Amino acid sequence: MASEPKTLNDLFIDTLKDIYYAEKQILKTLPKMAKAASSLDLKAAFEKHRDETETHVERLSQVFEIAGKAPRGKTCDAILGIIEEGKEIMEEYSDSPALDAGLVAAAQAVEHYEMTRYGTLKTWATQLGLKDAAALLEQTLREEETTDQLLTKLGVTAVNKSAQGEAA
Repeated sequence: MASEPKTLNDLFIDTLKDIYYAEKQILKTLPKMAKAASSLDLKAAFEKHRDETETHVERLSQVFEIAGKAPRGKTCDAILGIIEEGKEIMEEYSDSPALDAGLVAAAQAVEHYEMTRYGTLKTWATQLGLKDAAALLEQTLREEETTDQLLTKLGVTAVNKSAQGEAA
């Protein structure tokens, strides 16, 4: 007996599990990034985003509920790789004026991954008629975009200049 082909709803749920797992991993990583940052503004941005990420996890739980599923993650190799790159930056640049610039870059890699996931999930939720889920996903997508813009501003206005160090 052949199994039924997978549907857009199946893909939606699988991707929802992926970002749920990713957000949980991000929650564990943001305090480490905040601790490593030397810029007080960057530390504050990481701490603020940690609080937002807790809200994102709560919203994802609501989306699961709307979709009729229990909140559950599935290992996301992409976010694990992005987080690992961030850990390498923290280790290799720990005593460097370039550390904060590296942290901004690592955080933006996370943000861009999240934005792709939330944008896709919002589109699929709309297609599947899950309007309330689409609205929740849209709200999170906007917050991720705002965080990305803040990180860009921090990089351009201060962190990248500091990263040049004494040799500049």
